[in-house]
Amino acid sequence: MAGRRRWSTEEILDTAAELLRTGDTEPFSVRKLAAALGTDSSSLYRHFRNKTELLRAVADRTLAAAMDGYRPEGDWKQRITATALRLREAFGQHPQLAVVWGRYASGGAGSRLVMEEVLQALRASGLPDEEIPSRYHRIVILLAALIASEAGIGTLAPDEYEQGMEHFRVAVLGADPDQFPALAHFAREIRPLAADRRAAFDEILAGHLAQIESAIR
Repeated sequence: MAGRRRWSTEEILDTAAELLRTGDTEPFSVRKLAAALGTDSSSLYRHFRNKTELLRAVADRTLAAAMDGYRPEGDWKQRITATALRLREAFGQHPQLAVVWGRYASGGAGSRLVMEEVLQALRASGLPDEEIPSRYHRIVILLAALIASEAGIGTLAPDEYEQGMEHFRVAVLGADPDQFPALAHFAREIRPLAADRRAAFDEILAGHLAQIESAIR
């Protein structure tokens, strides 16, 4: 009887990434990954100690893929913006991993590429070296929050999305003007969280970078 095939680490990560990209709204699990590979969970734990370590590895590959072919261009703000948009695009294809990155980080080669570029851009801004680590930390927290928030919408099934929109309409348009006067006044202009996320991402990031620039001046 032929032995069970041994999968390489790269093949496992490829399959995990594909499951996360095409999977339904059910949570990712090592058991589902093992079934997709035609093996059992125990064989995967020879490569990764647990699910978190596996997801970190996939998230790091996403970061590395986002930075593949990247060449610094423009001033420091343009460099950070270009990096941010690459991350946004990459995690948009793997929305479940956006939360993993924000929660656990990755610590691999992909993470180092992102860290190096943001730190280099901040050094090019003229900030004193002693201010750069804290500025870097705030930028990364902002990006992780924005990307994870947007990715969360991408994990919803169509019926869940429509149900959420209906709840939003009821909550806003049905607000009692005596109890919620401001909400009732702006009800027809207030938009759900899922609306205009790209514009919000751009504006919030630009505003944060402008704040850094004003501090330099």
